[in-house]
Amino acid sequence: MTAADEARQRLTRDLNRRCHCITLDRAALLRALEDEAGEPGLWALLSASHAHLFCDTPLFVARPDVERMRTAVRAIEAAARLPGYVDAALARAPDIARADPGPAGAFMGYDFHLGEDGPKLIEVNTNAGGAFLNALLARAQWACCGETAPISAVSPAGGFEDAVWRMFVTEWRRQRGTGAPARIAIVDDDPPGQFLYPEFLLARRFFAARGAEAVIADPRALSVDGATVLAGGRPVDLVYNRLTDFALERPEHAALRAAYLGGAVVVTPNPRAHALLADKRNLVALSDPARLAAWGLDPAAAALLADTVPRTLEVTLENADDLWRQRRTLFFKPAAGYGSKAAYRGDKVTRGVWAHITAGGYVAQTLAPPGERQVADGDDAPLKADVRLYTYLGEVLLAAARLYQSQTTNFRTPGGGFAQVFIV
Repeated sequence: MTAADEARQRLTRDLNRRCHCITLDRAALLRALEDEAGEPGLWALLSASHAHLFCDTPLFVARPDVERMRTAVRAIEAAARLPGYVDAALARAPDIARADPGPAGAFMGYDFHLGEDGPKLIEVNTNAGGAFLNALLARAQWACCGETAPISAVSPAGGFEDAVWRMFVTEWRRQRGTGAPARIAIVDDDPPGQFLYPEFLLARRFFAARGAEAVIADPRALSVDGATVLAGGRPVDLVYNRLTDFALERPEHAALRAAYLGGAVVVTPNPRAHALLADKRNLVALSDPARLAAWGLDPAAAALLADTVPRTLEVTLENADDLWRQRRTLFFKPAAGYGSKAAYRGDKVTRGVWAHITAGGYVAQTLAPPGERQVADGDDAPLKADVRLYTYLGEVLLAAARLYQSQTTNFRTPGGGFAQVFIV
């Protein structure tokens, strides 16, 4: 690290401790949310349940850390194309993941903790939530501090919205060859009951503005008529998949599963994308430079991942005793988990929880503490912070932060929520 980079790191830490500037124009954000969702009065309905969705203050991130995260994403996606990696990931995946219709997965999410020794990848997610909300958040910021980029969403050339539309068109053409989807279904279980339902409204209007009719649908409302998927009695070309049943195994998802396997509809992200990138067991290989090198990954990329991905092991009966002894330095996660559900810090694990973990399906990851941010309206304790990169085909579309207390992000912390990333 150069002297200039070290200076940026020191300044970044100081800003996160001492800068209490309120950079969010909250009134402008809420007006934009209602206008772009096409739902006047939406925030009045959500004000109690979503009071801590957005943070008034930004998270400062040093530019070298941003570049390191970006490079790590590219290295991971390069690894995920290696035949040896693909074979290993699919060998343990559900059968449905072996089908390869073409799409690579819209809105991949890479979550990092930023500590004293640089960014550490915590997990990879398909259907990463919050991108449309964070794009609005980025546009509702006041400038802050001359040392930072005032709006630093890391947007690609042409802007976030254009890049997102290109992403969905590319996903369509990877399966269909030409053209663009005419009707899109944004699919999740009980969509109005989802915490990020406002984002579904934004997505629907986003697609409509680009000439694609969009509908928000529960998968139980989908049906298959021959080679056509119907929602509301009308054909659907593409499903923007927000389900957390990653292998489409539940009975209520049978119609979507059949349509996906039969090629009747383009689904993104799909079960293959989850198996290759978001299954937590992939972190075992991604944190093992010798295995990556044996599969043919560039040595520099393998070394970067060894430094960026905390060492991860699959929990087995054979290593359970050793992991129990080391538990205070570990974090335990279900392989197919999401949203930090059923995940445990090792120092909080009881014997009863340990029996559940060792029953199978868990990984143990070396603990990488989250970053910290002192906020103006918080108490004396700083909030924890992580950074999410929303990506497509290895390129960053948007960066956002999440500020929180307790073990995991929960959008219930006063002063917390989605926060803008400012680059130092």
